[in-house]
Amino acid sequence: MGDKVSIEALVEGGKASAGPPIGPALGPTGANLYQVVQKINELTKDFMGLKIPVKITVDKETKTFEVEIGSPPVSALILKELPEVEKGSTEANRIIVGNLDLDTIITIARSKQESLLVKDLKAAVKTVLGTCVSMGVNVEGKHPKELFPEIDKGAYDSVIA
Repeated sequence: MGDKVSIEALVEGGKASAGPPIGPALGPTGANLYQVVQKINELTKDFMGLKIPVKITVDKETKTFEVEIGSPPVSALILKELPEVEKGSTEANRIIVGNLDLDTIITIARSKQESLLVKDLKAAVKTVLGTCVSMGVNVEGKHPKELFPEIDKGAYDSVIA
């Protein structure tokens, strides 16, 4: 096996191109840029509109490559659920940009649980709620902080399982 070089980039799901950041970084490796971009777009097509971390590992000797995709950040997953919202609130304490139901929060928490380094789904849900706080997104019509004590008391144990 020859020397390997790894390149990490953030690309929009399904829309990677030969331009920056991938093209200039991959050029010196000799890997087939067209094939790499095709592979990235194939692997990220389910994340259209979201920024996805990708890692491309190229064997400089054989010019073969591997593509690994990461998971979009929690904030991107929240925004995906609020199509009318482009970004989080600039003043999250005062300006609320959207509202999500708890089921959506649980779905996001489940998808991110492994990468959040939390002990269980309940902790993952609270982490996602924390992101909602900083983005100005209410949950079930309430400020997300109002849900923390309710979750701790077991009020949602039937749905967070």
